[in-house]
Order: sequence, then structure tokens, then C-alpha cells
Amino acid sequence: MKGFGRYMMFLGSLFVRRETFATYYKLILEECVQIGVNSALLFILVSTFIGAVTTVQTAFNMVSPLIPRFVIAQVVREMVVLELAPTIMALIYAGKIGSSMASGLGTMRITEQIDALEVMGINSSSYLVLPKIVASILMYPLLVVLSGVCAIIGGYIVGTFIHIITPTEYVSGLRFGFNSFEIVVALTKSVVFSFLISSISSFKGYFTKGGALEVGIASTAAVTTSVIAILLADYIIVNLLLQ
Repeated sequence: MKGFGRYMMFLGSLFVRRETFATYYKLILEECVQIGVNSALLFILVSTFIGAVTTVQTAFNMVSPLIPRFVIAQVVREMVVLELAPTIMALIYAGKIGSSMASGLGTMRITEQIDALEVMGINSSSYLVLPKIVASILMYPLLVVLSGVCAIIGGYIVGTFIHIITPTEYVSGLRFGFNSFEIVVALTKSVVFSFLISSISSFKGYFTKGGALEVGIASTAAVTTSVIAILLADYIIVNLLLQ
């Protein structure tokens, strides 16, 4: 509880003595490039192979001749939209971006760069952390959309290439029984996960004490805590939105 209270106070400090809009605008753009653009290739590769493997494994388990083949694409769509794109990719996002945030802020803390900002009268938490959180909330939903599209395309390419399913059947399966509210659920997950990962990772890095060893410990703690928070939030969101 003490750590949670400290975390809430840390979030509150982000909105005290804020900088000008122009300053945040520049910082947010820099973070968007670092978080989104530099992560796009990794998301494309991972999600494409996830979609391909999901298609193959789903087809492998379709042992009954009574089940139409387009169900394969329907299963892939449900898995990708509701869980694989927002949640599984969030774990990768936490490992890449979350650890980077924690280690970067931890290094600034032990080299006294954060203390120098405070001496100059700058709210270091707002100046350093708030742009990271805003950029994460802006970019991660876009990465989730990109991931979902690539996973579905990966399933289409593999499914048609090895003759698991025809292109017509795959497209029909994607369209069959589609509920647009699933997109709302996926985007809601992406916004919540991006906030949790960026804020928790920044919190762990910002309060790092010691030396280089402690920076590594803080980075590991940031990823571990973010993963636990993602799984808990995933369960809560699903219960609230899909019941």
C-alpha cells in the first residue's frame, strides 16, 4: 500500500508547475518517434508471425468435416482483435519501451540530472515523465491497430499459400458475425495498457537509488510490475465490457 500511495502521489506531481504547451509539444513528438516509429518494425514482424501461427494451429484443430473452413478466419479474427493484438503485444511493449523508460530515468537519477532540473526550478517529474505517458497513450493504440492488421494479413498469406483455406473463405470468415464493439474493447485495452506501462516504468526509474546495478534492478521491476498490471487490467476490462 505504501508503494501504491507513492505511485498515486507521483501521478499527481505530473500536473504541478507544468511547462508551456510548446515545450510539451516538442517533447511529445520526440517521444512519439522513440516509442511508436522505432517500435513499428518489431510489432509488424511479431504480429505477422503470430497471425500465421494462429491460422495454422486453428486449421490443425479443425478435425471435423462438418465445420466450414471459413471458421478458421473467424477464430483468428477473434483471437487477434480481442487478445493477441492488445494484450500479447502489450507484454512485448512493456519489455521494450517500459524497460527503456525505466533505465533512462534511472540513469538520469543516479547521474544527478534530475536533481539539476529541480535546482533550476523545473518540475522534473512533469518535464520528463508526462510527455512519455502522453506519447505512449497516443502511439500504442496505433501500434495495436497495425499489429492487428499485420496478424490478419499474416494469417491470410500463410493460409492461402499452403492451401489451408481459400482467399474467399478467409475473407468470408473475417466478415462473418463481426461485432464492431470488439474494436472498442481492443482500443480501450490499448489505452489502459499504455498508461499503465509508461507510468509504472517511469515511476520505477524516477525513484531509482544507488548505482548502475540498481538501474538494472529498477528496469526489471518495471517490466515485472507492468506485466502484472496488464494481466489484472485485462481481466477487469473484459469483465466490465463483455458481460
